[in-house]
Amino acid sequence: MAVYELRTYDIHPGKMAGIEARFRDHTLALLKKHGVEVVGFWKRHDADQLVYLCKFEREEQIKQAWDAFRADPAWLKAKEESERDGPLTAKVTSVVLHPTLGSALA
Repeated sequence: MAVYELRTYDIHPGKMAGIEARFRDHTLALLKKHGVEVVGFWKRHDADQLVYLCKFEREEQIKQAWDAFRADPAWLKAKEESERDGPLTAKVTSVVLHPTLGSALA
């Protein structure tokens, strides 16, 4: 049974366009390269937050995928270039979710 990771990014004011551009231009392809399947993205209408859901086949895969992603030179370069004027995210929260028996995602 698949396992999911819910990631919430608190974005610094005025930086939402920058984080969206970084995902579009760099991050999504790198996540896929490292085995992270992104199910969907959402923005909160009442806060500077970006939320997305990732799917993995096994829970052990989560740490392996993120370690490989964070060490990728292409990610390090994209992060550095996109944060020339300061960090885009103030806080990142990650929660691992296991579908229940009644879930369509199970």
